[in-house]
Amino acid sequence: MASIFTKIVNGEISCYKIAEDENYLAFLDVNPNAKGHTLCIPKQEINKIFDMEEEHYLGLMKFSRKVAKAVEKSVECKRIGVAVVGLEVPHVHVHLIPLQDMDDMRFQRKTSLTPEEFQDLAKQIASNL
Repeated sequence: MASIFTKIVNGEISCYKIAEDENYLAFLDVNPNAKGHTLCIPKQEINKIFDMEEEHYLGLMKFSRKVAKAVEKSVECKRIGVAVVGLEVPHVHVHLIPLQDMDDMRFQRKTSLTPEEFQDLAKQIASNL
């Protein structure tokens, strides 16, 4: 069965897209730790990050770096935190989380945005790529 992220890649579920190329996709997390919390995924459904072929893994990290720089230009923060947990969705995903303090990395702490705020933020970050 396809993961929720595969359904996003296939256009079956909408997302607040930030960036995309032939292998990777970046979109806003709809249950964010902080404003600007972004997920970068490979389009190929792979369960565990270290099961990725090295070239594909490095490509995901390069793509994530580019997106992180755009997030940092778009959202006021001290830095961008990076996490790869992978337990909640069996599809590799890199969390890019704008940080003000260490608590922003705790996945119990959430923020909320309206659909319009998500759309505006996605456009703002994409414009900084």
